Amino acid sequence: MTAGHVAIVTGASGGVGRAVVARFRAAGYRVVGVDISPAVEDLAVPGEVVAVTGDAGAAATAERAVAAAARFGRLDVLVNNAGRFLQKPITDTTDGEFDALVAANVRSAFVHSRAALPMLLDSRGSIVITASTSGFVGVAGQSVYAITKGALVQLTRALAVEYADRGVRVNAVAPGAIDTDFVAEHRARDPDPERSRRISLERHPIGRFSTADEVARAIEFLAHPASGGITGTVLSVDGGYLAR
Repeated sequence: MTAGHVAIVTGASGGVGRAVVARFRAAGYRVVGVDISPAVEDLAVPGEVVAVTGDAGAAATAERAVAAAARFGRLDVLVNNAGRFLQKPITDTTDGEFDALVAANVRSAFVHSRAALPMLLDSRGSIVITASTSGFVGVAGQSVYAITKGALVQLTRALAVEYADRGVRVNAVAPGAIDTDFVAEHRARDPDPERSRRISLERHPIGRFSTADEVARAIEFLAHPASGGITGTVLSVDGGYLAR
């Protein structure tokens, strides 16, 4: 049912992004992968995956991504997955760090949604945004990160209401901790990484972290026409974290 459909995936070279690209390709999508890292070029497959290297928070990058989708002839799904993490007390956070996190997490979703919506209206497609459990709960040292993820939750709801009667659905996923190289690298910088991991695991009732593929499966479901009755929803992929 999705063979021949086209998706844009931002943050495509990261753990979740790569998993989303793999899931979409397996489902028959052609994909435009966007990332600031040159590693996104590794995903390129002639006729199937186009890599766009650039800052996802820049309007020019979003326009290049949409132009690449237009060369495929259509656009059915936008996955706003680009983002960065910051664990730092607010008193130690600089203006530059604040602005960079807002650009990576919020402005990237804004500029790509704005650029993609004309084509998504034509296809009656959907947008899926990667939010976070930090958009719902308070975590020490994550005030700025939480601001950005809370903004994405509200962007999801607002766009869903704005475009529902025009056939475009907008949903989000809210992962908890995920087993990815990025998370492992961040935890390794903790003064006591084993204690940090143990405490984090205890907050996830299933006793483990979600995988990138599990998050990608949720994104694929929300993008699929089978979820046609769902819009304005944030689907938690958190091992029960928020339920506690």
